[in-house]
Amino acid sequence: MLIDTHTHTNLDDFKDDYDEVIKRAFLKDIWMINVGVDMPTSQKAVEIAHKYTEGVYAVCGLHPNDVSLDFDFKLLEKISQDEKVVGIGETGLDYFRTKDEDKKVKQIDFFMKHIKIAKKLNKVLVVHCRDAHDDAIKTLKANAEGTAGVIHFFSGSKEQAKKYIDLGFHISFAGVITFTRDYDEVVKYVPIDRVLVETDAPFVAPVPNRGKRNEPSYVKFTAEKLAEIKGMTFEDVATQTTKNARELFKI
Repeated sequence: MLIDTHTHTNLDDFKDDYDEVIKRAFLKDIWMINVGVDMPTSQKAVEIAHKYTEGVYAVCGLHPNDVSLDFDFKLLEKISQDEKVVGIGETGLDYFRTKDEDKKVKQIDFFMKHIKIAKKLNKVLVVHCRDAHDDAIKTLKANAEGTAGVIHFFSGSKEQAKKYIDLGFHISFAGVITFTRDYDEVVKYVPIDRVLVETDAPFVAPVPNRGKRNEPSYVKFTAEKLAEIKGMTFEDVATQTTKNARELFKI
């Protein structure tokens, strides 16, 4: 069994066939967590989760690239009390697309508001971070003590991974590890009991499906590559990462 801890079958890319996609994953014994990027997709994630007895869960929040949008944090807190909601996010910092200093300040402000809700509701904080790890670590250190969390689609260094781990966070690897060796050292470094796997579908499909729409069933390819890099069996990686996801997200 595997759990795709970060996917988006709640986006319009899957509006015509999300049920088929989810059932395809179930046939391969793969569960999933759908992550919101704004209020409509967060609400959709909750709606989809309730269509299945088990195996589909939701995370609610606003993506850092969209902090210019009006966002109702009271509504976020309300919908996140749902039993199917296992986390708050994806939130965080993205300086790759955001160069404007005022918007960076607003990203940090929105990040802290998500952290506050995650702490209040005792939900997992799901963090997106790109080209902003130093500020993300600083923000988490100052505001997220005692908060369980994951750095999704990790793209930082071994040194940065250590700082997140020291804060108690998990590190999630996506399909990019199947087609570049850039992350081999950090994959080897992160203890297997802190590792999660994800697709971030529909984005960044792994080998052998590069160029196609990504989907939760493809998380197997990431887990296989992770096992190869770590010198472990696929079965051991599947068992441990599933255990990690279940314990972190309380599923």
